[in-house]
Amino acid sequence: MSTYRLVEKDFDSFFQVPFRQYGPEETYVSPLASDLRAMLDGRRNPIFDADALTYFTVLRGDTPVGRLSAQVHTASNLRYGRRSASFGFFDCAEDLTAASILFDAASEWARRRGCDELAGNFNLTAMQEMGVVVEGHDRLPFLAQIQNPRWIPDLLVAAGFEPYFPMTSWRLDVERVEPESLLGSRQREALASGDFTTRPIRRRGFRRAMDHTWRLLNTSFDQNPHFVPLTREEFAFQADQMVWVLDPRLAYLLCYRGDPIGVIACLPDINPLLRATESRLKWSTAYHYARFRRRRTRASLIFGGMVPEMQNRGLAAVLLHRALTSMKRAGYRELGVTWISESNHPSLRQMEKLGAERHQRLNLYRRAL
Repeated sequence: MSTYRLVEKDFDSFFQVPFRQYGPEETYVSPLASDLRAMLDGRRNPIFDADALTYFTVLRGDTPVGRLSAQVHTASNLRYGRRSASFGFFDCAEDLTAASILFDAASEWARRRGCDELAGNFNLTAMQEMGVVVEGHDRLPFLAQIQNPRWIPDLLVAAGFEPYFPMTSWRLDVERVEPESLLGSRQREALASGDFTTRPIRRRGFRRAMDHTWRLLNTSFDQNPHFVPLTREEFAFQADQMVWVLDPRLAYLLCYRGDPIGVIACLPDINPLLRATESRLKWSTAYHYARFRRRRTRASLIFGGMVPEMQNRGLAAVLLHRALTSMKRAGYRELGVTWISESNHPSLRQMEKLGAERHQRLNLYRRAL
């Protein structure tokens, strides 16, 4: 009879879990191995102190069967007055014993750091991927969308977690959208004034564009639930991963008299490329990358934002019109939208107005320590 064994900070076994436990029918897509290794390294990831981030793997015999990260986002706790730890990258066989070993280890780790709650899934913060899919498991996720098998929510409930904060991710059929329908009288008047212009985000000048984007993200998202302003270093750590897949036809700044006031950041959905390469850099990656660039038809909306003083003036529609127009011309057919809270009624209405369909339903889960 195989015995269970818990290991900490063993990246190779951690990385292998979904590949060993999820069959070809599952639509899970792993981050690139080198990116995941950097995210989990508290010495390299500027969001976390080295002592505020760890990760565990459970092996049954010699086979990795479950994994999760455990982290304390100090800036979030200070902002919201909590003593919360979070878990992320929870992937596991349909094995309650393995899941319980993982959550017990994460809970004990969190208690030693003065926390009274464990919540997740956060990969690794609310400014990155978050949630557990409870509906839509058979749908291929877009870049920056969470995915997990059907049994993961059941394991969480069996381990004493309760669901909270429901969310929805979305899919837009770009071929069926008419971008001109986004331009009403307010938008056309703004464009006709000459005060508002759009500027593509290109590889050349990427750093400067990302500096503008960082400021816009922090100001426009400040009132969103779970949001914590990012330092320049924290934002750069995440944004630097974007440059090698950037398509300037999908990402734009909106400027008012030359000054950036809004941003829409869409990226080609690289999940098909990651699946083809098993999320590793190897000799065949160059071939798969060239093939991906010729055939890419899916994009993902990573974020969009507008400075507070320019919100509620219809200007977000100007940015979306610009991006969708270019997207259609470039041959993209689908656009995925990362999570929207079920309490964010204006954003939900905007998705429905565009004709987008609900792609996945998600929840966060928590239990007291």
